[in-house]
Amino acid sequence: MIAHEASLTHAHLRTPRAAAFAGIIFSVLLFAVFGLMRRSVPLDPFEKGAWLAGDTAYVALAMNLVPFAGVAFLWFVGVLRDRLGVREDRFFATVFLGSGFLLLAMLFAAAAVVGAIIIAFHVAPEAVLNSATFYFGRGLAYGMVNIYLVKTAAVFMITTSTIAVYTRLTPRWLAIAGYVIALVLLFGSYYFEWSVLVFPFWVLLVSLSILWDGGVAPDPAIGTSP
Repeated sequence: MIAHEASLTHAHLRTPRAAAFAGIIFSVLLFAVFGLMRRSVPLDPFEKGAWLAGDTAYVALAMNLVPFAGVAFLWFVGVLRDRLGVREDRFFATVFLGSGFLLLAMLFAAAAVVGAIIIAFHVAPEAVLNSATFYFGRGLAYGMVNIYLVKTAAVFMITTSTIAVYTRLTPRWLAIAGYVIALVLLFGSYYFEWSVLVFPFWVLLVSLSILWDGGVAPDPAIGTSP
């Protein structure tokens, strides 16, 4: 019985550190995904698709990294909720989880669209280039990532930062930085080509903060809602 309780306590103490490593893995993988994509695919959604005729190995590698990034992000979110425990507010928890799931759904869908474009080109290259189907798929993937995914990431950051302010999940300065970065994503993503990378950078900061914290959970005496 004592050994069983000790194992449970040991697992609980390891949970925040596991979350931090999951967030770091997610950040590194997402940096790699967008970096590899940028090497081959122009940012301009009106480009003619000349990159399809070249080497698409970097794009294929990026698409294969997306599922691993998604799993790491889910683990990161799940363990953050576990760390909150009874302090979690149901309203913010709903928005927190919903925005996280939407973010991953759009990331996966955009990756699937890009993968489908590559497959279609290899099957019928002449039919794909300069076709309405190519521009539809290209525009769909672009819109999912640069508009909807970015805005959903901003909502996730605002919600997480609000939870952090009232539960001390992260240092206050990091929560405030989350608000600032989220506002940049909401209103400034059209003007910055690499704005999508701000989100994994913020996740990286949160993860490093948890590691620096040493796995100490917030004070349970703190209230559960604003």
